[in-house]
Amino acid sequence: MIYVTGDVHADLSRFKDKALRKLRKNDALIICGDFGFIWDGSERERRVLKKIGRLPYNVLFVEGTHENYDLLEGYEVEEWCGGKTRKISGRLRQLLRGQVFEIAERTVFTFGGGQSDDIYELVEGSNWWRREIPTEEELSEGLKNLEKVNNKVDFVVTYEPPSKMQDFLLGSGDRNHINTYLNGIFEKVEFRSWFFGKLHMNKLIPPKYHAVYDSIVVADATKIKKKKKAAIAAEKNTTEEEK
Repeated sequence: MIYVTGDVHADLSRFKDKALRKLRKNDALIICGDFGFIWDGSERERRVLKKIGRLPYNVLFVEGTHENYDLLEGYEVEEWCGGKTRKISGRLRQLLRGQVFEIAERTVFTFGGGQSDDIYELVEGSNWWRREIPTEEELSEGLKNLEKVNNKVDFVVTYEPPSKMQDFLLGSGDRNHINTYLNGIFEKVEFRSWFFGKLHMNKLIPPKYHAVYDSIVVADATKIKKKKKAAIAAEKNTTEEEK
């Protein structure tokens, strides 16, 4: 199973949600940016990262704009489930931009990074890093990786929304080139659900677009329904045999 949530901003209480008790070894909670636990490099922060990495399921995140990129990029890049990641601690990983993963029997395209709305109020290297903005190489790699899977995935997980969704939710406001890039993917890629976290709202835009913030969404609800139906059918067959 795959569950998805939005910006955590270094809030451990999100991991106490009762829904997460259902997740097991091969399952995952994916965070749509602004993980926030890699910020000051303190001993306390390292202990927290180890604690998250010891959870009984995979905790995966794409980066947002509230990350310390100097510290984040200190972790080595390694391949996992078909795409590039940074292993932070135990089962805790960053999913790099423009990758396609096979997670819990589902294909997931990830694209973290974004552009801070209050960029002119921030100080580079202190509370803002230029590397929050994806490079041309990352944009190109994302398109190439999607072509390798014939532009078809189960889920798309991003920090920024595609421009069409941003316009729908906020009106025709300011766009950045990341929104435009994602809108190109929105128009050409076949997917079951798209999750994005930047807008700090919990909203389903039918049929398959999810703005997520502090809620936890079951990405693969269909899979759960199938399991329930199979269990009911098995129970029914057992009852009939007993008769």
